[in-house]
Amino acid sequence: MDNRLLEIANYQGEGYQPLISFGEWRVAALRYLEKLEPDQLSEMERHTATDEVFILVEGSGIIFIGGNQSHPTGIHSFIMKNGEIYNVKRNTWHTISLSKAAHVIIVENDNTDTINSEIAELSQNAREQIRSLAIEYMVQNEKLYTIKQK
Repeated sequence: MDNRLLEIANYQGEGYQPLISFGEWRVAALRYLEKLEPDQLSEMERHTATDEVFILVEGSGIIFIGGNQSHPTGIHSFIMKNGEIYNVKRNTWHTISLSKAAHVIIVENDNTDTINSEIAELSQNAREQIRSLAIEYMVQNEKLYTIKQK
């Protein structure tokens, strides 16, 4: 097949991998990494020049948002649903936690890099809040699973 007509990409490894770029945008895949476990999350990032879009296509995931101040504050969690589009706005602190089976598609500006992104270490309080929110989700998810089985 002539890749000038159709380009096909896939990624089965761990972590983040850019797959297709064109003009000013790129599509990447994000898959499970141990450092994305809720008890391993120690930082948030934000992009100062672009929004970043996440689409969960497999597994489960939680996006954590930490506002848009100079440092992450007031952590909020969003349980990802397959096929929904999550657009993290420019300058918004965020991180993500993924299940081992998760596969997320990311759409972002092709020049998204350390030059126009910032990393912030999470306070112990913020780390505990993320763990608590993740545990709450897991407990609710288990309850839902139990209900569906009956």
